[in-house]
Amino acid sequence: MEETSREAVATAVQRVAGMLQRSDQLDKVEQYRRREARKKASVEARLKAAIQSQLDGVRTGLTQLHTALLDVKDIQSSLANVSKDWRQSINTIENLKDVKDAVVQHSQLAAAVENLKNIFSVPEIVMETQQLTEQGELLQAHRKLMELECSRDDLMYEQYRMDSKNTSDMNLISIYFEDVQRLSDELAKQLWMVLQRSMVTVRRDPTMLVSVVRIIEREEKLDRRMVDRKKQTGFIPPGRPKHWKDKMFQVLEGTVSTRIEGTQAVTREADKMWLVRLLEITRKYVLDDLIVVKNLMVQCFPPHYNTFNRFFSLYHSAVSTRVKELALEDLEANEIVSLLTWVLNTYKSVEMMGHSDLCSEFDINQLEPLLPQEVVDDLLSKYVKTFTSNITGWLRKALETDKKDWLKETEPEADQDGYYQTTLPAIVFQMFEQNLQVAAQIDGDFKEQVLKLCLKQMNSFLMRYREEVVAYKEEHLRDRQLPQCYIQYMIAIVNNCQTFKESINSLKRKYSQSLDPFDSDAAIERTLGEVVKEGCQFLLDEVFLDLESHLNELLTRKWLAGSHAVDTICVTVEDYFNDFNKVKKPFNQDMTNEALRRVVVEYLKAVMQKRITFKNADERKEGAERMIKEAEQGEDTDRLCGSITAIAEVFKLTDPTLLFLEVTTLVSKYPDIREDHIQALLTVRGDASREMRQMIIGTLSENKVSYSGTTQPIFKDITVPTITTTMTSMTSMATAKLLK
Repeated sequence: MEETSREAVATAVQRVAGMLQRSDQLDKVEQYRRREARKKASVEARLKAAIQSQLDGVRTGLTQLHTALLDVKDIQSSLANVSKDWRQSINTIENLKDVKDAVVQHSQLAAAVENLKNIFSVPEIVMETQQLTEQGELLQAHRKLMELECSRDDLMYEQYRMDSKNTSDMNLISIYFEDVQRLSDELAKQLWMVLQRSMVTVRRDPTMLVSVVRIIEREEKLDRRMVDRKKQTGFIPPGRPKHWKDKMFQVLEGTVSTRIEGTQAVTREADKMWLVRLLEITRKYVLDDLIVVKNLMVQCFPPHYNTFNRFFSLYHSAVSTRVKELALEDLEANEIVSLLTWVLNTYKSVEMMGHSDLCSEFDINQLEPLLPQEVVDDLLSKYVKTFTSNITGWLRKALETDKKDWLKETEPEADQDGYYQTTLPAIVFQMFEQNLQVAAQIDGDFKEQVLKLCLKQMNSFLMRYREEVVAYKEEHLRDRQLPQCYIQYMIAIVNNCQTFKESINSLKRKYSQSLDPFDSDAAIERTLGEVVKEGCQFLLDEVFLDLESHLNELLTRKWLAGSHAVDTICVTVEDYFNDFNKVKKPFNQDMTNEALRRVVVEYLKAVMQKRITFKNADERKEGAERMIKEAEQGEDTDRLCGSITAIAEVFKLTDPTLLFLEVTTLVSKYPDIREDHIQALLTVRGDASREMRQMIIGTLSENKVSYSGTTQPIFKDITVPTITTTMTSMTSMATAKLLK
């Protein structure tokens, strides 16, 4: 206490010292004192209030403890009295045992008297119940059955209470009421038959279905009552609990399964469309039945049965089981597609489970998939494998059919623009289109997969197509009279390539969402280009085979004497190109350009082969003028045919001293002309001396003429027959001497 006082004084001194640190604060001493006095009074008041509150609480607690003590004493006294009374009543209870036994016996006798009428009338009631059951009066039959069961159960219960170990009396009662269990079983059979035909019954006589449900509900209540009594007494009548409600749901489930399984009316052997028919019948049955459940059957069952959702789930499970069985069968490709389309699309569509009459009652998104994803993947894989095999066979068969058409003696058909064509592209892409339409019904990704597969097969097919076209040409060359319409069908083959290309692009636009090129695009483009190029080449080869003899007349003595070889060549080419007008653009124009180029090349080859050597200026002039005239018959006088005119100018030159200049002009126009070409020209001219030829060649070699034009190279494809000579080795030396 003294230590606390000292701490308080020290704290006060420190506080006062803090207040009076400056001289001017001495004037406020009185003010500080009053303030501290107020604080002290406030603290003392709060302290007193707190102490008073604590004291009041202690006083209240003591009062409650005193009251509790009095209550405990009263309870103790009451318990002593109860114990005394209990000890005194033990003897009394033992004396009442005889009364208790009498009461039990009286209860049994009362039950016997109460059921005496039923006991004596059991055979009669059994017969009535049997008749009512057979007549379909199920509610009345059940009422009679309940009377019999109630009499039996009461007697058994009283016997159990009196002597639970007396089995002989129990057996006696059971034997007397043995027909009751048989009646119960027969009534149950009638109930299950009604439930099995529930879809028909609910339309014709819904009251029958309602009666069945009422009977089952009654039995459920009796089951619960008997189970509760067993918990209390240990006794339960024979045949209880019946569990008819669970059995009802089992029967309904079996009915739904049987209805789904019974939809298959035909087999694949009898009808190739068996699966489509089966799925359509299933769709119709399920939809019709569920609409009946919603509109009629729901009203026949208690609300807590959740009837519609229960039937919805039952049908879903039954359909799932059925399609799983179908998925395990050896399905063909079209059947796989039919099944997957139905499972993945039709099932949840408005045509079936998503129907407007059903979707308001059940969320179809909560349904489990009809088929597990691994089963779907296996079916898709099987379809792709089968489709690949089928499409290969279809394409091979289509090509064989087209090859037979190539041998016909009648011209191929023409399209709306007059271009020859065969039916091959239409057949091929009809196959692709049909399979892609089917794949699109299944899934977008699967559609892309099938499209890639089609394009891959298309590339392989085009390679075989190219091989067959080459074989077709080679077979024709063995006898050019056969096939009779070789030209027309080769034109159709070339045109088909354009159709193939357009059809491929159409398929990609229609069935692919991807903008990226496919892996097979480049190969297809390349193969189509090769078929077109070779087909056009084969057509032109046919032309030049007919022109061969006339081309051999060019730049010969016969030609110089007035041969009509070029006129014949022009007429022949024109005649062929009347047929080639049936070739689609731009192939037609490409063939025209190539034909002209080949004629010019053959003409220049005739020059370079030195079939003629002009003897004098008159022959050179005559030959040159003839060449110029014939060059003008071509359509491209400024380009390819211009090379003939340029060479004619070399021949036409009368002043040999200007020959080098003329040759230089020729070389400047056609930079691809070679030394052996110049040698051949000078040889054909006939008046160029050996030294002049060497000088011209040597000078051109040392002074390469720069290429200044855009003329199409033509001389590079022309070879000059080799002649053994030493002129080439002496060219450099001779040229040097001439220059000096």
